[in-house]
Amino acid sequence: MYQSPTVVTADDAARSYAVDISVVIPVFNEAENLPDLVRRVDEALTPTGRSFELILVDDGSRDGSGRLLLKLAKDRPWLQPVRLVRNYGQSSALQAGFDRVRGRYVVTLDGDLQNDPLDIPALIDRLDTDPDVDMISGWRKQRQDKALSRRLPSVIANKLISSSTGVHLHDYGCALKAYRRDIIDRIRLYGELHRFIPSLARDAGARIDEVPVRHHARTRGVSKYGIDRTFRVILDLVLIIFFMRYRQRPLHAFGALGLWLATPGLGILGWLGLVKLAGEDIGGRPLLMAGVMLLLMGLQLIVAGLVGELLIRIYHEGRGRPQYHVKDDHAR
Repeated sequence: MYQSPTVVTADDAARSYAVDISVVIPVFNEAENLPDLVRRVDEALTPTGRSFELILVDDGSRDGSGRLLLKLAKDRPWLQPVRLVRNYGQSSALQAGFDRVRGRYVVTLDGDLQNDPLDIPALIDRLDTDPDVDMISGWRKQRQDKALSRRLPSVIANKLISSSTGVHLHDYGCALKAYRRDIIDRIRLYGELHRFIPSLARDAGARIDEVPVRHHARTRGVSKYGIDRTFRVILDLVLIIFFMRYRQRPLHAFGALGLWLATPGLGILGWLGLVKLAGEDIGGRPLLMAGVMLLLMGLQLIVAGLVGELLIRIYHEGRGRPQYHVKDDHAR
C-alpha cells in the first residue's frame, strides 16, 4: 500500500539541526596528522562563534589512529570519533559520517592536512548568504602535488567526468566541499562513488558552485592515490552515467540497446527466410547464426529493461519513496 512521504516543515527542519556545522573527515593511517588536524579545525571554527561538530571516521586504520581519536575526544565534546571494524574505502567512510551529522551545513575534507580548515568559514558564509547555491566544491587551483602519478590521473579524471556527466568542475578530486544538509540527506555513497559526489548532488537537485581553495603539500604520512585510480574512475563513470540518465527508466537504456541488436537480427532472418523460400539452403550459413544471436541478445536486453522497470516500481511504490524532492526555501 502506498504511503505518502512525510512533509517536513521549515520549523521541523530548523529544530533538527543540533549544530550549525558538521565537519566529516575520513581517515586511514593518519595518526601522525590527527593532533594537528583536530587543532586546526578547532582554530578555524571556534572564532566564528558557530556551533560545530567534527566527525572523524577511522576507516580501519592499522597505525593506532582509532585509539588516538578516542584519546583526543576525551576533552573535546565537539569531536565525535567513528571507528569502522575494517577498511571499507573512502565512500563508505564518508557515508558513515553523513549518517551521523547533526548540522545545518556539512563540510568534508581530507585528513592529510593538504586541505586547509581555514577555508571552511568562507564556504559556510557563502552558503549562508547565497540561497542560489546548495553545494560549494573546492578547486585546488595551485596544487602542491609534485608527483606525476597524482596530477596526471586527476587531470584525466576531471575532463572525463565533466564531459560525461555535464557537471563541469575543474577539480573533482578536491575533498574540501560544503553542502546544505538536505543535499546530504538525499544522496547515498557506496563502492567508489565519493569521486562523483557533485554529480550525485546535481542529480538530487543541488545548485553547485566552485571556488579556489588553498592546498598544501603533504608533509607526513603516505598518499593513498596512484595512476591505477584512473581505470577505476572509468568503470565507476559508466555506473554514474547510468544512474543520472536511466535510473528512473531502465527500459530506455536496456530496451534501446536491445532494439539496436534485435532489429538487424530480424532483418537478417527475414532475408534468409526469403532466400529459403527461393529454394536455397541456408542451414550452413554463418549469417543464420548471427541473426539468431542478435535477436536473442536483443530480446534478453529488452526483458532485462522490463525487470528493471518492475524493480523501480517496487522500490518507489512498495516502500512509499517519492521520485522527486521538493524545494523548501523557507527552511533557509
